[in-house]
Amino acid sequence: MIPTITWEGNHIRLVDQRRLPLETRWVVCRGLNEVIDAIKDMAIRGAPAIGVAAAMGLALGAQSIEAQEYETFRDKFLQMTRDMESARPTAVNIRWAVERMKEIVDEMRDRGVDEIKEALKRASQDILERDIEINRRIGEHGLPLIPDRATILTHCNAGSLATGGYGTALGVIRAAHEAGKDIHVVVDETRPLLQGMRLTAFELMEEGIPTTVIVDSAAGYLMRRGKVDLVIIGADRIAANGDTANKVGSYQLAVLAKENRIPFYVAAPLSTFDLTLQEGDQIPIEERDPKEVTSFAGQQLGPEGLAAFNPAFDITPAAYISAVITEKGVLRPPFGKNIRRMAGN
Repeated sequence: MIPTITWEGNHIRLVDQRRLPLETRWVVCRGLNEVIDAIKDMAIRGAPAIGVAAAMGLALGAQSIEAQEYETFRDKFLQMTRDMESARPTAVNIRWAVERMKEIVDEMRDRGVDEIKEALKRASQDILERDIEINRRIGEHGLPLIPDRATILTHCNAGSLATGGYGTALGVIRAAHEAGKDIHVVVDETRPLLQGMRLTAFELMEEGIPTTVIVDSAAGYLMRRGKVDLVIIGADRIAANGDTANKVGSYQLAVLAKENRIPFYVAAPLSTFDLTLQEGDQIPIEERDPKEVTSFAGQQLGPEGLAAFNPAFDITPAAYISAVITEKGVLRPPFGKNIRRMAGN
C-alpha cells in the first residue's frame, strides 16, 4: 500500500492522488496553506485522510507561529483552524481533527509555546496511527458480513488512499481477501474524476483482488441480473439518524440495492458521525467546479459554454442502509437509538 501522508522531518509528504495510477508523484507541503490547497484541489481526498491532513497541517502551521506568549500563539492558531475548516465543507473529519488540535492547545495553556508545538506534531502522528488501527478494526467487524463467495460492488474510493492506511469500505474487502474468501469486486468508475477506476481499482489490483470496473450507470443492470451480492461504501458524514453523505451516486446505488434486495453497507469510523445534525438534509453538500464535468485532464469534452451541475456528494437516507460498520462493531436499525449508544460514548 502506498502511504497516503507522512511527516518528513518538518515537512509533510503526501501522494498526489490526481496523478494515480499512471504516475506516483509526491507533494511536499512546507506550510499550512500548501496543505489546505492540497485538500481543496483533491491531491489528498477521502474523509479520514483529510482529517489526518488537517491535523498534520495545523501542527505544521503552528511551527511557523513566532509568538512566545500563549494568548498570542493561541489567537494565531485559532485563525489557522478557521482557515482549515473551510477547506472542504461536507466531510466532518476535518472538524473533528481541528477540535482535537484546539483541545491540545487549550489543555496546555500553562506550558511553553515550543512544548505545545511539539505536542501538536505528536498528536497529528497519533491521529494517523490511530486511523490505521481503526480501519483494521472496521475490517474485522465487517468480515462476517461478507459471504465466502461474493461479488461486492463499491463506489468511489474508500481504501488506503482515502484514509491513513488500509481503508474503510476497502478495509472490509481487504479483510475478506486476507481471510481467504473468494471475492470479486465490481468498481464504479465514479464520474467525474474517476476515483473508482483510477484509485480503487488500482489499490485492489495491487493487492491481487479480482476486480472489474463498470460505468456508473451499469450498476442497476448488474444488480437486476443477480450479479451483485452486496454493496459497501465509505462515508464523509453521518447524521444522528443514520442518513449518510458520500460521493454523489451513492444514493442511487442504495435505492437500486433495496429494490433488488441486496444488502447495502456503510463502513466508517465513529469520527464520521455528526451527532449535532439530526438528519442528512442538514449536511452541507460541496459543489465543485463545473469544468470537472465538462472536461477531463485538460481536454474539453462538451460544447464550449455548456452549463454543468457538479455536487460532490449526495445523501443516502438511513432507510436504505442495511448496517454501518464501525471500529466498535456493526450498527443496525433503529439507527438513531444505536448511534447514540455507540457514537455518543
